[in-house]
Parts: sequence; structure tokens; C-alpha cells
Amino acid sequence: MHHLTDESKRRNRLAVVKQRNSLPRVAEAATLGWKSQPRCGLSPKRNRYLVSPLAQSRVSQPIASIVLLLVLGLTLSTAARNQNHQPLPPEKRLRYQIHLILDFESRTYDGIERVRWINRGDHPTSTLFFHLYPNIRFPGYTPPTEKTPSGDLISDEPLLEIMEVRAASNGAPIPFALDDQETTLRINLRDAVAPSAAVEIEIKFKGTVPEIDPEETGLLAHVVQQVSAAIRSTREVRRARDTNFRCRGVMMLGAAYPLLAARSGDDWFRRIESSIGDALMTDASDYEVTIDAPRNIAVYAPVPVQTVQQKEGANTSTFMAENLRDFAIVAGRDLRSEEKQVGEVIIRSIFRPDHEATARRVLKIAEDAMRVYLARFGPLPMKSISIVDAPLVSTMGSAEFAGLSAIASAFYIDFDSSTMRNMPEPIREQRASVEDSLEWTVAHVVAHQWWGAAVGNDPGREPVLDEALANWSALLYYRESHGEQQAASALEEQLRGVYKLYRTFGGDDMEAGRAAREYRNSFQYAAIVASKGALMFEALRKLLGDEKFFAALRDYYHANSLEVADMDDLRGAFIAEAAVEQRRTVNRTFDRWLSSKRGDEDIGPPDPKLAADLGLPARATAKPDRNVFTAFAKVGKFFWQQMTKIR
Repeated sequence: MHHLTDESKRRNRLAVVKQRNSLPRVAEAATLGWKSQPRCGLSPKRNRYLVSPLAQSRVSQPIASIVLLLVLGLTLSTAARNQNHQPLPPEKRLRYQIHLILDFESRTYDGIERVRWINRGDHPTSTLFFHLYPNIRFPGYTPPTEKTPSGDLISDEPLLEIMEVRAASNGAPIPFALDDQETTLRINLRDAVAPSAAVEIEIKFKGTVPEIDPEETGLLAHVVQQVSAAIRSTREVRRARDTNFRCRGVMMLGAAYPLLAARSGDDWFRRIESSIGDALMTDASDYEVTIDAPRNIAVYAPVPVQTVQQKEGANTSTFMAENLRDFAIVAGRDLRSEEKQVGEVIIRSIFRPDHEATARRVLKIAEDAMRVYLARFGPLPMKSISIVDAPLVSTMGSAEFAGLSAIASAFYIDFDSSTMRNMPEPIREQRASVEDSLEWTVAHVVAHQWWGAAVGNDPGREPVLDEALANWSALLYYRESHGEQQAASALEEQLRGVYKLYRTFGGDDMEAGRAAREYRNSFQYAAIVASKGALMFEALRKLLGDEKFFAALRDYYHANSLEVADMDDLRGAFIAEAAVEQRRTVNRTFDRWLSSKRGDEDIGPPDPKLAADLGLPARATAKPDRNVFTAFAKVGKFFWQQMTKIR
């Protein structure tokens, strides 16, 4: 694990800047003066690629002094890179030891976790914060009143309950409270933890997950949802049930245990905000997870199982992992897996038997994408990546976790099956589009292991850092695996086309640098954050050229691996790599895409013919049902290509 303090990272990056750019160029970067925005209410974060005014004054010193400083910068750069690759010893890492007992039939689990937390701040603290992600509820949520025959309420959302908290050293009870509508666990330690010191606690908990109606997870439901989002512009938010559920014989536990909140210095990232984007934001940790499950239930995690012990009626599976930000679990009656190895990384495709052919294609795409990204970005800190065929609800096409991603089963399609023969004709005609969308999505979720898992960020505040960069990485996969012609088609259909259709439906152009909560639904989020944001990286590549562009990306990746980065880190990496005459242009490029509304100029305006065919003035009264297929049957291939994409 490459944990460095903010000040250490700043010094290391300054050394890299000195080596690559010389002092005059660094001084030029310092004069660009973009504004650093507060991070989740914290104090503004200083850009770690920039130098102080004192460094700027050195430009006028004699040439000999500059040469001496450049030599010193080169030496510091080498030392900085070496330091950046020194892993912390295991005893200095955050660590979870979790034991889960899974009752698959009742959709419940009991757990106990032992957590080692290390105070990496500058001051003692006696308060710890954990996120309880299964307890997130969307605004206006009303609990159901329907009951089972035994009198229990039928829940449509998961629930994580805290039973007790104790000191791991002596078992003494520790007081705790639930804050923020029971989404935050606040633990009040009896003794403050000094800087660099550690504390270990044990948390006992139990949880339940809802049963999802299979009708919510089919291809028709996904397409109708996308059409509805386009024509009605209704507000959507991610729900806890989206990644914590049981459906079609598969159970997903996306973040089913108390998870330490991320921390920057002495400040905790406490709040979880409901939005259309991802909510998980955590620090990298080591995991030892033991799961008791019935023998007929296969259990999968981000890493292959270490040991399996058979007991009466149950298997006990143990998993060991380093440097993961979370630990998602998938279990099911008939799940299978196949795997390949690329370098030191094992890639697994986990699937149901009726999806075997598609799952093997997913594995091949993931293997090819892994080769591209390893060569272009650098090695991953994790040694295993899994892609799961999961029955996700219609508001989610995919879900990404550290070391494990899920793609909606709805898109693991056999177009020759009897099921597809019963689909509306506009969908049946989109075989090539659906298969291409699956390939794009596989490349996208694999890229998230670099952008989001290895390099962390706040996806609520700056979703463009992981979502847009993963989307651009999928374009890179197309370019290097299929050539420029197919990459150009993918750019038009997967990026530009999404934005243009959104604008044709009357969606407003927006800045791609906004917080996730400011986007209304998946259609708007895909058009602005994922597509417009990705096109910013393509603009930067064309501006800088491949050599400097990929050098900047690699510097950003290596400097922030296993850290939590922000937009200043990314912007600074590109400015540091640019030639002196390009630096202001690079800065303006970031501003143009992130902070202004120039999408129609840069991407393309709305399509008036398509708008006329759609009869858009009446769209507000449209209903999200099968009638949309009749109403829009005449609008042609482009519309249905977009509506059958995975979002």
C-alpha cells in the first residue's frame, strides 16, 4: 500500500515536475491560478503539483543555479518514485476481519467484524465513523405496511442493524449512536487514539435484504426505464436495494457490513448523499472474510476463496485480500465461474448456466481490456478481478466495487432464444447494438479498477473522476483492440450519440464537473458525466498527443494509487506534463468541459428530424409502459440503438 501524507505527495510530485518541465515551466503552471473547491465541506485542498511563489522567483537566478536545482530535482524525483512504491507493512494498514453467517432462504445474515483503525491524522481522536450503506433511503421513502403470515413487515429495502460494539482487547462495551437517519454509526471510544496509533474494535451486526421481482430485472424493463427517463425527465436516485438483494436465485451483498468512513487528515467524510451516482467512498484496507453458507450455495467475492471447510449442512469459505476499498459478495444456487490470467491478475467471469456463452465472451473482452490498461496505465494493486452476471434492477446497468463488478443479467442475451422472440420488434432488431453495448460495458467496468478502486475519489462530489475516465478508457480499449475505424464508430454511438439524443429530448446542456446530486436521472448522468466528461479526455489526448497524455495519466495513477484523489490532482498532472506553451490551453480545456455549457459546439446540437419524429411536445404525458414501442416505432435505428444500451 502506498500511503503517503498530503505533504509527502506534494513534495514527490514537485520533484517529478522539476525533472520533466524545468523551473520556468513549473513557475508558469503556478501562475495559471485555477481555484480549488472545498472537498465535502473541508478546507480547500492545495494542488500538489504547484510550487510556491518562492519557487517562481528562482526563475531569474543564474543559469548555474537552475542547472544545480534541476539536478537536485532529478535526484529527488528518483527518490520520490522509490518512496511511492514502498508498501506499508501489514500492521500499518487498516484491516477488517469479518465473519458472516448467511441464511440464504430467509434473506438474512448475522455478522461480527473486528476492525483495526489507524489514526493518520495530526491530532488525537476518540470518535470513529462507519457508514451503513444498506440503510440509505431515498427522499420521501415510506416503509411498506404489508406483513407476512407470521406478522413480520415485508421490507422492500435492505436493513443493517448494529447489535453491540466492544473493545477487541478486553471485550468492554463501547457506547455508540446512529446518526444521519441511521446511515452513520458513531463510536465514542473511551480513550483517544494518538496520531499513528491504532485501535481495534468489534462490531456485532445483522442484516436483511429484500426479494426483487424478476420482472424488474428483464431486458424489457431496462429498455422501458431508459425510454421513460428520456421522455419524462423524472428524478432518480440509487437505492440500497439496487446492490443488496436476492433475485432469481442470486443474492448480492454490495456493502452489507459497517464500513469505515474515509478520512482526510483529521476530517471524516461523514455524509452519504442519495443521488443517481455511486455512494461508496472508503479508504483501502486489508480483509479476512469468513462466510458460512448452505452447501448448495456458491459464494463469490472479489478474490478467489482461500480455504473451504465442510461442516454439517454448510460450507465455511475464507477469503483474504489486500488493499480493497470494499468487499462485495455474491451468492447463488447455480453460479459458476471461468477464469483467465493476465500477468499477475486473475480475471473471473461468474454466471448462471443459461448465460454461459455470453459469460465466456465477457471473459475474453475483460482479458483484452486488462492487457490494454496494464500497458497504458500501470499495474493494479489487486490481483483478482471478477465480473458477475447479476439480476440488477432496471435503473442499473452495472455496479462497480473493488475487485468485483456486476453487469445486469438482462444484457446476457441469447437473441436466438424463445424469450427474445416474444420481445417487441424494435428490440429484436438491435442485436448488434446490444452486443456492442455489452462489450463497451465490460471494458468500462474493468477500467473502474484503476479509476475508482485503485485511485479513489468522492463519487458524490466529483463523479467525472472515475465515471468519465472509465468511459474514456473503454474508448481506448476499442482503439487498441479493434482499430481506429471501430473506435470512431464507438465514439459516435457510445459517447457523442448519447449526448445528442439527450439534447434532442430537450435535456439541458450542463457542466460535467457538477456533483452527482445535481443530475436528475441516469439519462442525464450518462449524457453529461459519462459521455461529455469522457469526451474531455479525448480532447486532451488530441491536444497533448499520446506520449504526453499517457504520461500524465500514468503520473496521476501512480501518485494517487490507494489514495483519494480530487480534480486538482488530475488537472495538475496534465498541466505538469504539458509544454509551457500548452499549459494555459490545457487549463482552459478542463474549464470548457467541466465548468461551461459548450456541448452543442463541441459534440453536436439536437437532431431536429428525430425530434419531429418523436413528437416531443407531448413527451411529458408519455407513460413508461409497452406503448412506447408503438409510439416510437417509426423513429428508426439510432433511437433504439441508444435505448438498448447499458447505463
